[in-house]
Amino acid sequence: MSIRTTHPTAVPVAAAKAGFSAATAYRIEGDPRLPSQKQKPRERRRPDPLAAIWDTEVVPILTASPGIRTVGVLAEMRRRHPELNPNIRRTLERRITSWRAEHGPEQDVIFRQEHEPGRMGLSDFTDTSALNITVAGVTLVHRLYHFRLAFSGFAHAHVVLGGESFVALAEGLQNALWALGGVPKQHRSDSLSAAYRNLDKAAVDDLTQRYEDLMGHYGMTPSRNNPGIAHENGSVESPHGHLKNALKDELLLRGSKDFVDLDAYRRFVDLIIGRQNAHNRKRIELEMPRLGKLPKRRTADFEDKTVTVTRSGGFILNRVFYTAPSRLIGHRLRVRLYDDRLECFLGSTLMLTVRRGQPVSDNKGGHVVDYRHVIHALRKKPMALLNLVYRDQLFPRPAYRHAFEALLAAAGDKRACKVTVELLALAHERACEAELAEALDADVDAGRLPDLAFLRAYFGPDPASVPLIDVAVVPLSAYDELVAVAAVTASPAVQVAA
Repeated sequence: MSIRTTHPTAVPVAAAKAGFSAATAYRIEGDPRLPSQKQKPRERRRPDPLAAIWDTEVVPILTASPGIRTVGVLAEMRRRHPELNPNIRRTLERRITSWRAEHGPEQDVIFRQEHEPGRMGLSDFTDTSALNITVAGVTLVHRLYHFRLAFSGFAHAHVVLGGESFVALAEGLQNALWALGGVPKQHRSDSLSAAYRNLDKAAVDDLTQRYEDLMGHYGMTPSRNNPGIAHENGSVESPHGHLKNALKDELLLRGSKDFVDLDAYRRFVDLIIGRQNAHNRKRIELEMPRLGKLPKRRTADFEDKTVTVTRSGGFILNRVFYTAPSRLIGHRLRVRLYDDRLECFLGSTLMLTVRRGQPVSDNKGGHVVDYRHVIHALRKKPMALLNLVYRDQLFPRPAYRHAFEALLAAAGDKRACKVTVELLALAHERACEAELAEALDADVDAGRLPDLAFLRAYFGPDPASVPLIDVAVVPLSAYDELVAVAAVTASPAVQVAA
């Protein structure tokens, strides 16, 4: 077209100089639009299947219920009009998407933030029930406490056996800070029940005060996002999914979701978190100089309770019954309540440590039973086992319960209770709980009843029987030979000195 301006009457000359035919030049002369601009809109190739219902029925539904899904609209239309073909779903989806873009409601906008190094750390709990983790064959009901630095992505995860309690928050947060080696200026969370709980005024003040004391000990400013707005805590909410997906992948590569004990599973989680931190090593190194210093010591990550050991051989705490050694009956114990355990003190002396239990339901409490605490008393009253409140929790392994059930079916109540109690006593006295369980499983699988006399003989001698040991006394004359040897050895040195 530029050449055409210098040759106003010679279109073929301008076309030749431009490098295309004269026909193309005359066509451009007549219509200078691009080919893509000349295309006509694609016309409908079939009748509109929504023409009769779109304006009169579909649009009113979308206006009255903006959040309704397309499949919900399609199901309603097919109920009203059975003659509609089900293959109109894609057409309906496109039409609704276009309508919402033109007439739909305004939506929330996420404002991406630029995070300053050392400014913000975030905490949250995430449910891990979908992982189906088991410990020694028993399903582990737990969740993860997750901490992250917003700038560098440093992460820490802590296995939590209870709920979102203040103890779990305090323990997980302090573990994260001491593993990090520094403290951010601000600690952010959602409306955690561990720090913000809508209870009576005394409970609210107590929990809020404890949370503020924790923040004050580390010099952090507490903050939280608006209730129900999860994306405001997005720097930790989104990594929840990445962490759980990484755990799923590693479990598939591992080939098993069962762990020997809780510590093995915790090491597994630490390994995954360590790999993520190694990936973000450079950003973590940039953020470290901007973090505050740790205090000289940790603060309390437990609750203090006082309980009395009753004649039932234990105490009740938070609707859970815990057994204790019978020598503590009548004593008041000071209990440190952690997320996964209880430490019981008599004065300043640690008397026992037991795992923390949880109530079965809102209407039924729980039991944490150590058969070693009560076996000496149960041997005096073996029939108490038959209707014992915590009988199922008394058995340390399923094999003992299976043996008891087999004895009940074949030998009657009295014999079953007597033999089962003696089996528990044997496991305690000979320290053979696991090995005895294997022997009992073998007997039950073979259809045999446990032979108590054979098992006692098989698992070693009776500790009450003291073996006769004959000690041969060395005669004193034997020491004379040692003196003679010493004198002969020393004589050459004496002659050399002379």
